[in-house]
Amino acid sequence: MRTWGPLTAVCLGTFMLLLDVTIAIVALPDMARALDASLSDLQWVMDGYALALAALLLGVGAAADVLGRRRVHVAGVVVFAVASLLCGLATGPGMLVAARGLQGIGAAAMFATTLPLLGSVYQGRRRSVALGVWGAVSGAAAAVGPIVGGLLTDGPGWRWIFYVNLPVSVAAVWLTLRVVPESRSARGRRIDWAGTVTFVAFAGALTYGAVRAGSHGWGETGTLVWFAGAALALVCFLVVERRVADPLLDPRLFLRPAFSGVMAGALAFNAAAFGAMAYTSIWLQTLLGMSAVRGGAVFLWLSLASFVVAAAGGRLLHGVPARLTIGGGLLLIGAGQYCMAVLDAGSTASALIPGLVLVGAGTGLVSPGIAGAALAAVPPERAGMAGGALNTFRQLGYALGIALFGTVLTSRMQDTLPADAAHALAGGGAGALRDVFGEGVLRAAFAGGLDAVAVVAGSTAAVAGVLVLALVRRPPVTKSTVTPAGSRALTQEATEETAARRE
Repeated sequence: MRTWGPLTAVCLGTFMLLLDVTIAIVALPDMARALDASLSDLQWVMDGYALALAALLLGVGAAADVLGRRRVHVAGVVVFAVASLLCGLATGPGMLVAARGLQGIGAAAMFATTLPLLGSVYQGRRRSVALGVWGAVSGAAAAVGPIVGGLLTDGPGWRWIFYVNLPVSVAAVWLTLRVVPESRSARGRRIDWAGTVTFVAFAGALTYGAVRAGSHGWGETGTLVWFAGAALALVCFLVVERRVADPLLDPRLFLRPAFSGVMAGALAFNAAAFGAMAYTSIWLQTLLGMSAVRGGAVFLWLSLASFVVAAAGGRLLHGVPARLTIGGGLLLIGAGQYCMAVLDAGSTASALIPGLVLVGAGTGLVSPGIAGAALAAVPPERAGMAGGALNTFRQLGYALGIALFGTVLTSRMQDTLPADAAHALAGGGAGALRDVFGEGVLRAAFAGGLDAVAVVAGSTAAVAGVLVLALVRRPPVTKSTVTPAGSRALTQEATEETAARRE
């Protein structure tokens, strides 16, 4: 228990919070029917969680240094469990979206404290083993999310994708309190409340504006007001971060081309690779008639390709500069998305397989090395900040991808369908529209919308890949770019070095 107990406790929380990023994807059509949810409701079911996780990671991590990392971690698990119960009990889309946001708050507290807790318990070889196990658990959570979601949705029902978190949360809290020691910085960082608030305002306004644009248009007054608010919040955040003693994210880091390139790659990576999965799942189930399990199984092609490439790359790409693996991986993701832009009214799920394999291969190249590249792009004393920024940009990219691609999907559908019908179809309402428009028209409209999404996602990945190749010129100073465990170990060691320098 002394050896594996802390690792088990931390991995339980990590598995839950990362599983919930993707587990709801295949349940969206059932949620829409049960709660009479619109497309924007479904977008916020996914975005509410990812956005809260992204917006609060940096601030919660700084607070944990002061308040105690174990205390904040346990509080996060409790909040996550309560929110999961509320998600399962939701009687309408508003309640579900609010509960998902609360889940994201708990997940941020858990995720921000995971590596510091492991670093405080394990040293030397044991730390490497612990980080390797943690990395495997992290990858497995994202990979099995659609499958677990499909099994639960087709079995006891979609509400159980949230109820299943309750016993795991109880075990995680009990084990953490029993075997994980408390840790904090001796002096501690001063909590940057102003930076936290302004960054949350920026991320929230930007994402809401993108979601609103899908139903009201990009030029509509309300949409422009939200985008203007996001721009104002961003300016305020940058001003605050230049003035505070312990910033969440030092804006001067973006003057380093390598750092800017890695952050652009991280933002585009999660958006391009995973942002369209929710809409693809709705197409598979409501237009092709697949069950939630079969629909989730389609995404296994991506997961398997990612696993194989990441495992093989650890041996075959040893010593290859990170800019080549990250930039090349993003270009592969772009190529995979372009390969999926071939759908029409007669297409089946098999049309997606080549593209999913390429996206998975690109993911397997990007994921292992991107953390090491971020850390290599900054001075050692800023390594902890760079690691937190990387996780934030990845989750923010996912949230923005869902919002943007939903807008692209419905805009393209409106070439064939009225606006209200396009939004209903994208939100899983094909059944109510068949008698009015016919099966062929609906399938053609949805396929055309997914083609447009794939083109935008592919272009996003391709542009980011070129930026990474052009900007990330300095190779990592260690071999951490070749394995997930290695990059995470470097993140942890650098984070501790940062804390030691502050103390």
